[in-house]
Amino acid sequence: MTSVTQAHEGGRALSLSRCSLLVLSGDQKGTQCVLDGDLLRIGKNEGNDLVLTDTTVSRDHCEITRDPRGYLLRDLGSTNGTLLDGSAIREGYLRPGALITVGRIELQVRTYAERLELLPSERQRFDRMVGSDRAMREIFGLLERVSTTDATLLIAGETGTGKDVMARSVHAASKRKAGPFVAVDCGALVSSLIESELFGHEKGAFTGAVERRQGAFELAHRGTLFLDEIGELPLDMQPKLLRALETRRIRRVGGSTEIPVDLRVISASNRNLLLEIERGKFRQDLYFRLAVVPLHIPPLRERRGDIELIARELLARLCAEHGLETPVEISEAALKALAAHDWPGNVRELRNVLERGLLLAHPGASPDGQLELALAPLGPGLIANERTGHALGPAASGEQFEPGLSYRETRARWEAEFERTYASWLLARHDGNVSAAAREADMDRKYLHKLATRHGIK
Repeated sequence: MTSVTQAHEGGRALSLSRCSLLVLSGDQKGTQCVLDGDLLRIGKNEGNDLVLTDTTVSRDHCEITRDPRGYLLRDLGSTNGTLLDGSAIREGYLRPGALITVGRIELQVRTYAERLELLPSERQRFDRMVGSDRAMREIFGLLERVSTTDATLLIAGETGTGKDVMARSVHAASKRKAGPFVAVDCGALVSSLIESELFGHEKGAFTGAVERRQGAFELAHRGTLFLDEIGELPLDMQPKLLRALETRRIRRVGGSTEIPVDLRVISASNRNLLLEIERGKFRQDLYFRLAVVPLHIPPLRERRGDIELIARELLARLCAEHGLETPVEISEAALKALAAHDWPGNVRELRNVLERGLLLAHPGASPDGQLELALAPLGPGLIANERTGHALGPAASGEQFEPGLSYRETRARWEAEFERTYASWLLARHDGNVSAAAREADMDRKYLHKLATRHGIK
């Protein structure tokens, strides 16, 4: 349904399949409706995408959904039925030029491919995202085109590249921005409660269900649902998610009533989902449902020219968060240190380094009294140890290295000290709740338990 090709100018182009309906009869003759996302509903009800006021049309008459095979027309139990090329159907795939009869209103199907040139945006910003690198400006250019539609997005990228920020930025630029933005971390959900988290449950549906609860799909009604780390979703849950995406109807756990939902879906994963499909761990039909518009955020090490721009943007936000009114500048030495680092944790890691530097900032010698970010004298310790998560390196903390120890032995000593300190702090924040602590740190629960045992933390 979506393909990326090379454009004549040397850039890339995105080919999106589109479907539109042209009203051929009745008072609304000549009206045209385009399927922007994965679902188009037809009926007399004002909540439908194509509202037909003819008395022979049911309130919710029929719908068209997009799947890997094409566009599927489905009757919704209408009074007068739905005809496809003169034959009554419950559901059937559409062909170009097909004739749909809804009550006594005739609609003609028009399918076409829309070619979107991935020309770089002239701007270096898309809402909260910044970047001057060509790859990022190509992404911004595409987002400027598709954000105002309901097209389903699949965002790929390493951990910390800003997939959540991109999803929120798309929502803020969409026609649904006044609606809710609901984020679900599929990797943090307890397997036995995933269905309830997504679709909700009725009172008494299972042990502990003491009251009715809405799930993420209902909460995101008329807004955007962000499914983060979709590659972590268990295989047995994927068909249920697929059905909900196809029909835009959900059923609470323990319930018998189908509930219609109107939402846009954006998903993200740091896994290669095509490889997961080959391994049998992810459904191909679900992938095609999610990847109507696929995007990939390049890691920070592949766009080092953006580091200074991103660092200054993050620093401005951090100053606001910490209530600092005096401007803070990053020294040239600190910028060189930042640009030289590989940033395995990407933008998230950069933000953590900047926040630590900001908290340790000292008054500079500049006549205007600006603060200089304390990364230049602390840079080597801060940045070299960010890979392992050290809060400060030995040089920054004032402690001397031990003569006679090799580099490997010295690193192991500080890694062990960091593990003990960090695990103690993290568990203390959550009163010893390993699951909650692991979710906050985005780490495996078993690994955190292993660290606590290794360092004698109770």
